[in-house]
Amino acid sequence: MMPDDQKAIESSYEQAKALYAKWGVDTDQVLDQLARIRVSINCWQGDDVRGFEGSDELTGGIQVTGNYPGAARTPDELRQDLAKALSLIPGKHKVNIHAMYAETKGAKADRNELKPEHFQNWVEWAKTLGIGLDFNPTYFSHPLSDDGFTLSHQDPKIRQFWIEHGIACRHIGAYFGRELGVPCVTNTWVPDGYKDLPADRLAPRRRLMESLDQILAADVDTRHNIDAVEGKLFGIGSESYVVGSNDFYLAYAAKNNVTLCLDAGHFHPTESIADKISAALLFVDHLLLHVSRPVRWDSDHVVVFDDELQRIMEEIIRSGVSDRVFIALDFFDGSINRIAAWTIGTRNTLKALLKAMLEPTAVLKEYEAKGDLTSRLALMEELKSYPWAAVWDYYCLRQNVPVRDQWLAEVKRYEQEVLLKR
Repeated sequence: MMPDDQKAIESSYEQAKALYAKWGVDTDQVLDQLARIRVSINCWQGDDVRGFEGSDELTGGIQVTGNYPGAARTPDELRQDLAKALSLIPGKHKVNIHAMYAETKGAKADRNELKPEHFQNWVEWAKTLGIGLDFNPTYFSHPLSDDGFTLSHQDPKIRQFWIEHGIACRHIGAYFGRELGVPCVTNTWVPDGYKDLPADRLAPRRRLMESLDQILAADVDTRHNIDAVEGKLFGIGSESYVVGSNDFYLAYAAKNNVTLCLDAGHFHPTESIADKISAALLFVDHLLLHVSRPVRWDSDHVVVFDDELQRIMEEIIRSGVSDRVFIALDFFDGSINRIAAWTIGTRNTLKALLKAMLEPTAVLKEYEAKGDLTSRLALMEELKSYPWAAVWDYYCLRQNVPVRDQWLAEVKRYEQEVLLKR
C-alpha cells in the first residue's frame, strides 16, 4: 500500500472515531473487542464436502453445485488454500473440520475407529497459524447412512456404530482444545428422516435421544470440548419428517446443558434466527450459530452483507452475549473461486459484527426505556449511514491484511499460480 493511501485511511478513521465518540462509542476499544472474536471457518468450502475417504458421492441431503477449477484434492492442498484465505481475513480465527477429513496414512479406520492421531496434521498446522479447530462427526456419505438413518436407526448394530463414532469425535474435539489452548466446539447433526409421511414420529426421536445420551455420557473434558446439537426443518430426502428438529434439540440442549446450534438455513424462509438468540439463551448457556445464506431454504450460498446477517450480529451485541455465542460459517459454493468464497463470507461476517459493535446500544436502550421510540428509530436509521466502513478499513490496515477489494488481486494471483495447475 502506498504511504498516501495509508494516510488517507488513517485520516478517515480519525474522523469516524470522532463521530462515534459523540455517542459514547470508543472505536479503539471496539476494534480490540473485535480482534478477540474467533469466527469458525468451514473447511468443506474448499473441497465441495468430499473429504478424503475416497468417495465423491454425497448423501444426507447435501449437494454442491459448480465445478470451478482448483478444488483441493488432498489435505495438504486444503490446508494450503485455507492458509491463503486466512491471510486475507483480519484477526485470529478457527477452522471447522468434519470427521471425513481424517488422515489415516492409508490404514483402514472406519468412522467409529477414528482417533486423535488421525488429525495430528491438522493440529500441527493450526499451531503454526495460531488458530483453533472445531469439529463435526460425519453422519452422512457412508454405507451405514444410505437409508437415511444413523443415531435413530431401528437396527441397534447400526445405531451402535454411530454412537461409537460420536464418542470418538468428542475425544478428538478434546484433543484439539487441549493441544491448541482454544476450546473445540464439537457439533452433532444427523440427516435422519423420511421423505414421506411417517406412521411413527415418536420412536425415532426416542432412539435419537437415547443415542445422544450415550454419546454424552462418555468422560470427555468439557474445558477442551464443547458439545453442540443442530436441528433442521427438512432436507432433501427428509422433506416430511426430520427426527432432529429444532424443537427436539432446543428441549434436549436445555435439559442436558449442551450448546444449541442454530443454522441460518435450517428454518422456514420467513423465520429469522436473530429473534431466536435471546429466547434460546434464557434456557441454554451457549449457542453455536451456523451463518449461511439460504437463497432457497438450505442452499448454503456464500454469506453476503445483507439485512439478516446484520440482524444476527446486532442481536448478539445488543444482548451482550458475544461471550456465549460461537460464530461459525456453513456454506459451499463450487461455482466460484473457493478461496474468494471463504474471504467474502468471513470478511462480511466480521463487517456485520463491527457495524453492530459501533452502535451506541446503551443510548438506544435508554430511549426505549423512556418510551422515546421516535428517537430510537431515528438514531437506528441515521447510524446506517455512519462511516463504519472507514473503521473497517483501518482495522484491516492494523491487522496487516488487504484493505477493501485489494484481496481479490491476491486471490487471482494464487489462482493462476496454484489452483489452475491442479
